[in-house]
Amino acid sequence: MTFDPLRCAEATCQAAVVLGATLVPAAWQALDPGLAAVLATMFVVVSAAIYALHAVTFDSFRLTGRRLFSSFPTGPRDE
Repeated sequence: MTFDPLRCAEATCQAAVVLGATLVPAAWQALDPGLAAVLATMFVVVSAAIYALHAVTFDSFRLTGRRLFSSFPTGPRDE
């Protein structure tokens, strides 16, 4: 598996949205260098986790040749 800069940018933006919406408003009043370091570490960890999840999921679909919704029938079912 190779490094994909677009996937990394997407994961970074998603991690920023998650941390920005949940942790920063709660911690803004008490923000100090120690807390900023914790938030930066959490940002890196969440970004890496999102990148890995997308890499595993989408590379698996690409390698197996499966489409995202191919296992879910869209037409009427005959029972």
